[in-house]
Amino acid sequence: MIEQNAKKIQELINHYNLLPHPEGGFYRQTYAASEHIPMEGLPERFDGNRSFSTAIYFLLPHGNFSAFHRIKSDEVWHFYEGCALNIHVIHPNGDYECLKLGSNMINGESYQLVVPANAWFASEPVGNPGSFALVGCTVAPGFDFADFELADAAILVEQFPNHAQLIRRLSR
Repeated sequence: MIEQNAKKIQELINHYNLLPHPEGGFYRQTYAASEHIPMEGLPERFDGNRSFSTAIYFLLPHGNFSAFHRIKSDEVWHFYEGCALNIHVIHPNGDYECLKLGSNMINGESYQLVVPANAWFASEPVGNPGSFALVGCTVAPGFDFADFELADAAILVEQFPNHAQLIRRLSR
């Protein structure tokens, strides 16, 4: 099964032309709205025009993780294939939430979940060795790497000491 999944992972990477993501895993932008919201129409946290919306494929193999980061927009996650994905969210007030993205409703998983703007979050597959999660992320206003901040574990631990173990485990 592990070899079969490794082959499937490579097929997905090749078919969708996925690239390594700075936070971990693999991605490719599949959509960016052709129209933009002018900077004057956006909250002050944005430093330029943004696309109405963007979407990506995101592949996370077992044993890999998406490191803690935050963005300036809401991000809707969509489950497509593979094992479930735990999305660990630390809200600006310090509250922790584990969102379960997947197809098993009995286990509390959902096909769609939202990570709110400015929350710190990381994700990891919860399947067996060799498994993977293929998901999608839709961002509005659209994603721009200028809005992406990869966490510095030491600073994040200082800010949220109650979550130190999780932050250290899921930071790069």
